[in-house]
Amino acid sequence: MIETSLDIAAIRKDFPILNREVNGQPLVYLDNAATSQTPQQVIDVIVDYYHNYNANIHRGVHSLSQEATDAYEIARNKIQKHFNIAHSYEVIFTSGTTHAINLVATGFTSFLKKGDEVLVSAMEHHSNIVPWQMLCERTGAQLKVIPMNLDGELVMEEYHALLSGKTKLVFCNHVSNALGTINPIKEIIDAAHKVGAAVLIDGAQAAAHIKPDLQALDVDFYTVSAHKMCGPTGVGMLYGKEEWLKKLPPYQGGGEMIAEVTFEKTTYADLPHKFEAGTPNICGGIAFGAALDYMNHLGFDAIAQYEDDLIQYATEQLLSIEGLKIYGTAAHKTSVISFNIEGIHPYDIGTILDKLGIAVRTGHHCAQPIMDFYKIPGTVRASFSFYNTQDEVDKLVAGVKRAKGMLQ
Repeated sequence: MIETSLDIAAIRKDFPILNREVNGQPLVYLDNAATSQTPQQVIDVIVDYYHNYNANIHRGVHSLSQEATDAYEIARNKIQKHFNIAHSYEVIFTSGTTHAINLVATGFTSFLKKGDEVLVSAMEHHSNIVPWQMLCERTGAQLKVIPMNLDGELVMEEYHALLSGKTKLVFCNHVSNALGTINPIKEIIDAAHKVGAAVLIDGAQAAAHIKPDLQALDVDFYTVSAHKMCGPTGVGMLYGKEEWLKKLPPYQGGGEMIAEVTFEKTTYADLPHKFEAGTPNICGGIAFGAALDYMNHLGFDAIAQYEDDLIQYATEQLLSIEGLKIYGTAAHKTSVISFNIEGIHPYDIGTILDKLGIAVRTGHHCAQPIMDFYKIPGTVRASFSFYNTQDEVDKLVAGVKRAKGMLQ
């Protein structure tokens, strides 16, 4: 058995959904890279909000509004503390990582011109490719790609060679959602800054497994989604350095993001409200803070060690299956195993696993360039969290063997 300081049995009791059955079998949930499950402690916070202080924030003198405002801003402060952000107004609530990336990409339209260059890694999610392509189409800037190797690692020599005085922006994920690779983001950030480029790091896949220190990283922008880290869907965070957030124009117009409006002129609110137009996902923001409380109570060092041991065990067991190939064998990776079996479509494996109660993701995982690089249509992706067990890994392996026996 895998040794850990975490009480996995007790932790699993915190997640009601893990008690259910799927197709008459106990649920084995291994699609955590798509979305994590939510503990009762966070569900209780959501229920409490709607039961007791559901109200709009920042603009009400009545008690419910003030209670909701206080809870929302306390959550912002929790996010600030968790990610070691200098100022709470550098925390912008968003609907998720995609929203956050588009906010930055749209804002940079006025800063780029023809001949400028932006760099993006070869292992990005579509949400960290398409917005930058659209930005380049609007401005005439050129998009260049940091290549990767067959192990699923960025070729850092090529990255350094691509950097120049023309480079204005660099975009990279902290952890690949399709491969699990942990990218050397500190090296990426420092090198970009030497040529005067800004850096956005997509932390959607990393934040549930790694606790990044954003001041130590010296990153310009960092994005996360709450639903990847035991929180609800529809809420996330954009961190931006104050100097950049002051320069970027507002992303959306509406209530809350204004200081004064006349038909002749509008002046904008101070940070963070400049980027938070309209009524936000109030309950989601509060629950995001509760999810951070839950994970910090467990401890990220303990979570990381347990998950590393679990993925190592799963990798060894899966590789014992003849004809199975794992994509993404980087020396530094976490949480994700993408694989195929020779001669079998990944969708068929996923369908059989579902009949056994095992939830995995199949397809290109919104990372078609990675699949094109490996010349495959997609993979089976098993992705793990701290509430998964060695027994569940064994069920996955047995299920894959059964699928292979049926399909070959």
